[in-house]
Amino acid sequence: MKQDKIRIVVIDDELAIRNVLAASLEDEGHEVHVAQDGLSGLKQIEERHPHIVLLDIWMPGSMDGLQVLQEGRAKFPHVEFIIMSGHGTIETAVKATKLGAWDFVEKPLSMDKILILISNILSFQKEKGEKRTLLNKLRKNIALVGESKPMVDLKMMISRVAPSHSWVLIGGENGTGKELVAQNIHYLSSRAGRSFVEVNCAAIPEDLIESELFGHEKGAFTGAIKTKRGKFDLANGGTLFLDEIGDMSLKTQAKILRILQERRFERVGGSEVIEVDVRVLAATNKDLLTEIREGRFREDLYYRLNVIPFRVPALRERREDIPALVDHFSDQFCREGGYRKKIFSDEAMSRLCQHEWLGNVRELRNFVERIYILTSGDFVDAPDLHFAGLSALRLSDEFESLPNFREAKAQFEREFLVKKILENNGNITKTAEVIGLERSYLHRKMKLYGIEV
Repeated sequence: MKQDKIRIVVIDDELAIRNVLAASLEDEGHEVHVAQDGLSGLKQIEERHPHIVLLDIWMPGSMDGLQVLQEGRAKFPHVEFIIMSGHGTIETAVKATKLGAWDFVEKPLSMDKILILISNILSFQKEKGEKRTLLNKLRKNIALVGESKPMVDLKMMISRVAPSHSWVLIGGENGTGKELVAQNIHYLSSRAGRSFVEVNCAAIPEDLIESELFGHEKGAFTGAIKTKRGKFDLANGGTLFLDEIGDMSLKTQAKILRILQERRFERVGGSEVIEVDVRVLAATNKDLLTEIREGRFREDLYYRLNVIPFRVPALRERREDIPALVDHFSDQFCREGGYRKKIFSDEAMSRLCQHEWLGNVRELRNFVERIYILTSGDFVDAPDLHFAGLSALRLSDEFESLPNFREAKAQFEREFLVKKILENNGNITKTAEVIGLERSYLHRKMKLYGIEV
């Protein structure tokens, strides 16, 4: 826990017990507050925000311990309750546990047992807090950037679908962020604390995919020196992400379909039936209906996976998100690579927004990273984009605003030199040879046009 002291509230009608518990727990370094009945106990919980409550069941007044437990758990779900009773029965203990009590201890109290219970609760709360912090950090790192209408619609769809257990088929071009969508669905679901297991269906050889997906027993084939758990097994209780599902062979599709229908399988070379609880998310950049018509994808598998269809928009459909994406990637590179944050000029940002990003968000990210590596200054202008490899715009767009031939010629020379220097990896001698100029003359031109390597 981050707090200096753990706050504990003791609710018991016996003064002697309150005093002994308070003194003993304070000796352990905890902050202790006491109450003699249910109503005052609830008030203490509300005011003190304790981590743990020690609660007697049989107390005078309008509320007994079980009533306090029921109301306390409803109002303060992060508080853990240890129930105490001198007249305990199995029935009472079971009822208290069903109402959310951590444990049940009988009087006369064993201080050693209470300290062990408190230690267990604190360990649990610390682990739970760390997991919550990690999940929040992870969710921030996989945030979907952009406020265009297609992205707002996509985020809304994710928020509706994530809490369910429904299977999802995610479509979209390469580089649009299909895996990111799958991760958001998982980490916003009730399975967030369990495994997110990814399988790249296009990268696994057909003769190994059964072993990869279902695992194998020791000695199942040459090289199987030990038992290996498969992806389905590893994802049990969590989410299995089948990426590039459209590249899976028909033979493997049949086996996947059987597992998805039966939710159980046997490892390669094994006879034990393993049952799994897995949420399946699949993604593809192919038109699966076309693949079905051409006999390359099973129709029954398609309808098994396509419970809820998602489509991730291409970057050209949401150009207004490009400035936010550039800023997001800049923050990432500064945080991870120790760079100073660069400022993009209006013209540079305009050209980034106009560019056809055939590789979508992935290509944009790679280009921004290249800008951070290749440009030395803190200010990024249009020529820096060309130097980093951004293809030139059409002539009519590029030169129509230039007032005369001289400026158009200078603009062309500068961009031509930048392009050739980039093609030759910044080697000035080689560039001069390729374009037929003296090295010294090329240097003068570079100086004139402000070209740096």
